[in-house]
Amino acid sequence: MKVIILEDDRVENVSDGFARNFLLPRKQAVIATPQAIAACAKRKEKKQAEVEKKRAEMKELADKVAATEVTVLADVGEGGKLFGSVTAADIAAAVKKDLGIDLDKRKIELHAPLKAIGEYSVAVKLFQDISGTVKLKIASK
Repeated sequence: MKVIILEDDRVENVSDGFARNFLLPRKQAVIATPQAIAACAKRKEKKQAEVEKKRAEMKELADKVAATEVTVLADVGEGGKLFGSVTAADIAAAVKKDLGIDLDKRKIELHAPLKAIGEYSVAVKLFQDISGTVKLKIASK
């Protein structure tokens, strides 16, 4: 029996018993009629258009983030060492303050907290395969 799996809108051939006794009662699938297949295709096209729109927005955002420099002010001790460190949350807050862009701190790729004054390039994963680079300057208060 041909059914459309509703979770990801794909058409599958499954056994009649599996479809009638499991998939259809749990509303995990519908029978693949020509109308249902057409509706499935429209949903896929709409979802693809939304993904492309989001991809374009994130590409624009990556360009905007890469074009500016973000400054984080921190307390500094002797030799340019910080009291504490600059973390992904601090970087996200500085980007929000300077650029007005909400970045999720989990998307900022820091291998270790930054513990010294200086200029850094920090990678930010914005969307599936789109990454940006934030130019970060750590300065003393």
